[in-house]
Amino acid sequence: MTIKDQHYINLILNGDSRAFAVLVNRYKDLVYTLSLRMLKNREEAEEVAQDTFIKVYKSLSRFKGDSKFSTWIYKVAYNTCLDRIKKNKKYINDVAIDEFTAHEVKTIDNALSKLETEEHNQAIKKCITQLPSDDAFILTLYYFEEQSLDEISQVVGLTPNNVKVKLFRSRKKLATIIKAQLEPEIIEHYGKARQ
Repeated sequence: MTIKDQHYINLILNGDSRAFAVLVNRYKDLVYTLSLRMLKNREEAEEVAQDTFIKVYKSLSRFKGDSKFSTWIYKVAYNTCLDRIKKNKKYINDVAIDEFTAHEVKTIDNALSKLETEEHNQAIKKCITQLPSDDAFILTLYYFEEQSLDEISQVVGLTPNNVKVKLFRSRKKLATIIKAQLEPEIIEHYGKARQ
């Protein structure tokens, strides 16, 4: 948690409700993005983002600082999304997983880490939106928010080892989508570079 976050948390807990706007502005885009990854619907993502910040505000006194404040907010957003999915009884079909070797998954990782242009970033994000909710959420935290396995495990309530397994499976699903949609030469290029 940044010192700045703690400063604003202290202000809010001491009665300055206006200080909460600073935290909302700091995290609103990411909470919305994560909600959109889970719910696949803009209106619902906006509602869940609002619900998330209402819950954060109401339970701020229970935040103990055991994790980063951002991790705590992501966890609240994740659980709020799960509640919404259960409420709406929307079940997203899983993407079929082709058999991928560890080398092929590493190749996808390599491609993801080296695709620096905004155009390719957008292409990857578009592919991620086609994944089931949990997979999209975890990959967004891992690749775009650079959260560690430990931080992600705190958000989703799994052990770091389970997150690692889930991340591996999510990348396999993402690889299926990327192979079908992005230029195959990108995958081939980075595949050859790693051999």
